[in-house]
Amino acid sequence: MNTFDPSPWVALDRADWAALASATPLTLTEQDLTQLRGINDAMSLEEVADVSLPLSRLLNLYVAATQDLHRATDTFLGSLAAKVPFVIGIAGSVAVGKSTTSRILQALLKRWPDHPEVALVTTDGFLHRNAELERRGLLGRKGFPESYDAAELVRFVGAVKSGVEEVRAPVYSHLRYDVLPDQQLLIRQPDILIVEGLNVLQTGTDGERGVFVSDFFDFSIYVDADDTHIRRWYVERFRRLRDTAFQDPRSYFRRYASLSDEEADRTATEIWNEINGRNLVENILPTRTRADLILTKGADHAVERVWLRKL
Repeated sequence: MNTFDPSPWVALDRADWAALASATPLTLTEQDLTQLRGINDAMSLEEVADVSLPLSRLLNLYVAATQDLHRATDTFLGSLAAKVPFVIGIAGSVAVGKSTTSRILQALLKRWPDHPEVALVTTDGFLHRNAELERRGLLGRKGFPESYDAAELVRFVGAVKSGVEEVRAPVYSHLRYDVLPDQQLLIRQPDILIVEGLNVLQTGTDGERGVFVSDFFDFSIYVDADDTHIRRWYVERFRRLRDTAFQDPRSYFRRYASLSDEEADRTATEIWNEINGRNLVENILPTRTRADLILTKGADHAVERVWLRKL
């Protein structure tokens, strides 16, 4: 009797996933990787070769297939073929390493000959300004869904997806902990747009209808790990920032620069428990199964398993 596996996922351990890179050459060097790593992310070239390289190959195949689909639709409609960028969404918790994943993926995808223009935008720029968050009583919930200008984010991605020649995105400063009023990122018809952020896979509250940024994604990735690991990585990153960025007199978090190790760990844990951990459990983690691919990390920040949606 035939058996049927109803799971929508193909689960691959690291070795099986790495083998899917086939003969794809690794074009990043150790020097490239040094510039792409996050402040507390010990990403190695081996990790790039085993995890990111097969992913870039998969996405290259998806881009080509999607372009063919757009051409077929244009042929059917009798219209001229328009350049439609392939949009990738990357979600996950604070401190899980999604920013490093995004930058490495951008660098690898740029090296494929069919799509050299790859833009990367983080949703931090679409947070409401601190003054507005204070006015709404939301400064302590920064990063929660309600702290973003979701309508502006949808307009931005929709414009890029529609082929608008130039689209501007706001820029966020982690040093100043706010959107910079005098800076913008100019996006000019990229072949691929990567949108990275905490809540990019959300579709709103129960019963809410409308257009969401995830509606524009051609492929989505969720960077996953056990919350106990993520909390530890967050505390370790806080210590590193205390010794680096927080020392800058312009830093919003300058008040933390003189904390002892014990004080820094206690402060970071409190922030995690009150803000980032709650946001993960309440808003981010529930979107995990909406992704097309899930990268599951172990305690050492290395990806151990990959889940690829098949249905």
